Amino acid sequence: MRAFRLAYDGRPFHGFQRQPTVPTVEGTLFDALRELGVLDPDERKPSGYAAAGRTDRGVSAVAQTIGLAAPEWLTPRALNGVLPGSIRAWAHADTESFHATHDAVAREYTYQLHAPAADGERARTVLRRLAGEHDFHNFTPDDHNTIRTLAGEIERDGEFLIVTLRAGGFSRQLVRRIVTFVRNVATGDASLSMVDRALSDETLSGPDGIAAAPAAPLVLTGVDYSGLDFRVDSEAAASARELFENIRTEATTRARVAGEIEQRIE
Repeated sequence: MRAFRLAYDGRPFHGFQRQPTVPTVEGTLFDALRELGVLDPDERKPSGYAAAGRTDRGVSAVAQTIGLAAPEWLTPRALNGVLPGSIRAWAHADTESFHATHDAVAREYTYQLHAPAADGERARTVLRRLAGEHDFHNFTPDDHNTIRTLAGEIERDGEFLIVTLRAGGFSRQLVRRIVTFVRNVATGDASLSMVDRALSDETLSGPDGIAAAPAAPLVLTGVDYSGLDFRVDSEAAASARELFENIRTEATTRARVAGEIEQRIE
């Protein structure tokens, strides 16, 4: 068994999990494995395959982790040779047995929340009250397995609040709905008393319901495994850094152009 760390820009994909009619990260990965001869054309998925998590449409990752029975020559740089530029493998680990989903002991997501008017200390107060074990049924469309143990922190970086959340696992949309809730309370659109209501048995709906924040600012930044030693492939990691440096440069340029137009409109 071999585990791989994957980084990807989630914008071109309809989420991680394979779907028959739209591009996904997993579907693109399977196409690459077929091209390399690791996955037969008539096989549904590679032997022993599993992934750490199923990121939503538009969500990016730096530490998505997959595992499969792989030949010795299948390295991160070999994968990158057939993967599109939006997905880069950058590290791997060998192990006798491995399940990328069930063996993960912790996962971490980071959200870049643009909230210049938000009160950072108020936001941190909300997160402290959400930390620990709670039933987060108001923060997910799931109707089972909604009890989670949450930890995290919030840091101010200019106009942004950097929201980092950690748990053994996350229900669907849990991070994005927590971000919405934190923003609403931190900007004064909701009161601190809403924390107790959101964590109670009451079901919040209508105007009090918690919507998911946009997906694009969310990144899967960590997946931890006990006793698994990942080796960074220097060439593959350099390729991954180049990908995201190009994305950053393009986005910075677009932002400057938009700013120029905004400033010149009278």
